Amino acid sequence: MWRFRRLFFLLTLLFVAGVAGAAWVLVAVELPAEAPPAQTTFIYDAHGTQLAALSGEEDRVTVALDEVPQVLIDAVLAAEDRKFFAHTGVDLAAIARATWVDIRERGVAQGGSTITQQYVKNVYVGAERSIWRKLKEAVIAVKLERELDKAEILERYLNTVYFGRGAYGVQAASRAYFDKDVGEIGLREAAFLAGLIRAPEAAEPERSPREADRRRDVVLAGMVATDRLSESGRDQARAEPVAAYVVPRRERNVVHGGEIGTQYFVEYVRRQLSARYGDQVVYSGGLRVHTTLDLDLQRAAYDAVYGTLDGHDDPEGALVAVDDRGHVLAMVGGRRWEESKVNLAVGGEGGGRGRQPGSAFKPFVLAEAVKQGYSVESALPAPGRIVLAGANAGADWTVSNYAGTEQGTLNLIDATRVSSNTVYAQLVQEVGPENVVALARRMGIRSELAPVPSITLGTQNVSVLDMAAAYLTFATRGMRIEPTVITRVTTAGGDLLYEARPERTRVLEEAEADVVNFVLRQAVERGTGTAARLGVQVAGKTGTTQGHGDAWFVGYTPRISVAVWMGYPEGQERAMTNVRGVRVTGGSFPAQIFRRFMVEALAKIESARFVEPRGFSGRVLNARIEYADPDATTTTTTEAQDEGGDTPPTTDASPATTTTAPAPTTTTTPDEPTTTTTPDEPVEPGPAPPAPPGPPES
Repeated sequence: MWRFRRLFFLLTLLFVAGVAGAAWVLVAVELPAEAPPAQTTFIYDAHGTQLAALSGEEDRVTVALDEVPQVLIDAVLAAEDRKFFAHTGVDLAAIARATWVDIRERGVAQGGSTITQQYVKNVYVGAERSIWRKLKEAVIAVKLERELDKAEILERYLNTVYFGRGAYGVQAASRAYFDKDVGEIGLREAAFLAGLIRAPEAAEPERSPREADRRRDVVLAGMVATDRLSESGRDQARAEPVAAYVVPRRERNVVHGGEIGTQYFVEYVRRQLSARYGDQVVYSGGLRVHTTLDLDLQRAAYDAVYGTLDGHDDPEGALVAVDDRGHVLAMVGGRRWEESKVNLAVGGEGGGRGRQPGSAFKPFVLAEAVKQGYSVESALPAPGRIVLAGANAGADWTVSNYAGTEQGTLNLIDATRVSSNTVYAQLVQEVGPENVVALARRMGIRSELAPVPSITLGTQNVSVLDMAAAYLTFATRGMRIEPTVITRVTTAGGDLLYEARPERTRVLEEAEADVVNFVLRQAVERGTGTAARLGVQVAGKTGTTQGHGDAWFVGYTPRISVAVWMGYPEGQERAMTNVRGVRVTGGSFPAQIFRRFMVEALAKIESARFVEPRGFSGRVLNARIEYADPDATTTTTTEAQDEGGDTPPTTDASPATTTTAPAPTTTTTPDEPTTTTTPDEPVEPGPAPPAPPGPPES
């Protein structure tokens, strides 16, 4: 001993220094800042049903320790740290035992880390294999045990440990492997999850069913050894292979209701969330997003569109329903998300460009005329073909009715009912296309619109969502309500981040909207939209573009507005002139789809009657309109009556005033590449309604 006294003194000095150093570390070293764990964001429908879970690299849902069943806690402790409640962060005996086993097996055969150390590795120091990392891990583990109680450490551990399948934490793991919340699992599921912790991918039941069974059985044996389970309970839990009660591995971020097109709605919501909070928060911030979608109405909408367009070569369709709160209740953006992720319902916001609405845009021209004080009893000639001299930036503008139909003289009620192009070409000249654009924007059309005369014929692209929202302004008697898809966003802990308060703006006076609503009711009851008639009052308008490239029906009651579009994704290049032998117009399939959806919607949404207009007073059109006759050398001027009365004025429709052609005409204009005339479908025959002396009856 005397001969080794110097070595002895040196070792003693090193020991004292080590103890002193450790003491200093425990007292002086602060715990590193803990980054908030990534959590999965959830999107819910209007009734709280989960639509989607959005996660990045980590699928994680934090739960409190009292939400974790005791059987799972027992299984994890038996598998990972049987002395968890006895040690102070580091189990020296376990480390020595693990070291001896590793030496004997010539490899890493047994771990010696405590649950506290594992948590420290996952959160603070990482998984680098080095002595320095292990020392740092041990020091922080002891420090952590001095800062937190055991229950808090265990809760944090159970919410951060990785279980495979992209699932971090026991809640995400329970959903990933059993499709149930962690509070619902039993002994066999708990034993399997605890057995996954060491190397989860190696025990994936689909690839390695025997290893999955072995891991579970080892945990069950550990629970018996720690007196947490009887032998009979162990044998019962081992009776069935793990693969029999684990659900198949699923693609992450799966959307509920994919068979009814909810992916398009979820993606539209996701884009809004990303614009507001950024992708990092959306995929790892644990948001709870409540939306307006009604799954029952979504199913009804999808069935209406693709239960109607169910042929192999049928066109695509889109539908949006917005209620009188501005809530988007249903959104059909395409047939199958897997084949095309372009949302046909939202135009540029969904990767598309919108589509031409055809005559479905005429109500905005009508509304502007009413807003300017014109009476809807104003009458104009409705020839089959008309050439308006200098109407298009100095060039003549040729417009034709559907199939060149001669319609005599029509007031604005009947011109809307039969969708007369030639009357509306004259009307937009009087009210001004720039005023129509301004009104359409205030009503909810967000697309870029050029103030050119052909806007009356719907030649510029709009979205289905915008059309539904804009027509809602008519339904609410002139009150513009911003459409909403997100009602509320909270954190995982319940803190409110956002609550929708849709903006409401008066665009039309109630009396003005009442007149427009009356006129658009005639289009459904006796006009081009009779296929959309229901047992309640409905207003709406059909739309068909030149060449039958797009077909629309937009209809509404005082409680809900619904826009329906159909066409081929290729656009105008592919016409719908023979869909099951039908030349498609807005009054055919789109009106039928609207009716099919509304039959289901009215079972949930109370119908109401429109307010009847107090009369049709106002100025009668008194513009001087020049008509160019390509077969004559002179032009003819028609002058309308100055003031309106109960009797609509008549306009001379002599051959010098109108010319007829057998087919629509397309005229190139300086303002846009093509002025597209809008054919619309034939109407149900019937006399024009007489002008009522008092409030008209529906």
